[in-house]
Amino acid sequence: MLYLLSLLINFIIFFASSNSVHAVCPVCTIAVGAGLGFSRWIGIDDSVTGIWIGGLILSSGLWMADWIRKKGWKVLYPEVLSILLMVIFVIPPLYWSHMIRIVNNTLWGMDKVILGIITGSVIFLLGVAIDKWLRTTNKGKVYIYFQKVIIPVLLLAISSLIFYIITS
Repeated sequence: MLYLLSLLINFIIFFASSNSVHAVCPVCTIAVGAGLGFSRWIGIDDSVTGIWIGGLILSSGLWMADWIRKKGWKVLYPEVLSILLMVIFVIPPLYWSHMIRIVNNTLWGMDKVILGIITGSVIFLLGVAIDKWLRTTNKGKVYIYFQKVIIPVLLLAISSLIFYIITS
């Protein structure tokens, strides 16, 4: 319950304070959140759910860093600060709601949710980097509409499928 409350507060703060599309847009964050909710609802393995949590953490952190920059606040390393804040918003409620550190809920010796969060964060960051790289190869323009959203979400979906196959 605390996890859902912290996510709700997080979304309310961002929606209430955003004016335009940011570094990682709200649509992508919503897509990641929807993927997380749906995967838990249908009972998919915690490592797969963790992938979407990791994507949500990174997406929200990058979004918040862009918001901080647009406000003109002088913050050292806004990406690092924002991502750490998102981790604080997400990990403790997962711990308190007993979704982390469940006995025998490990993969490769690591808690499945934590493993998924780390994997999802790295995969999402890779998706952001691929989007930026593709833009440099196309004179600063996207190849397809919503490329910024499609690439990270597609990579999260592919990694989810891989983890689903591994854990089945």
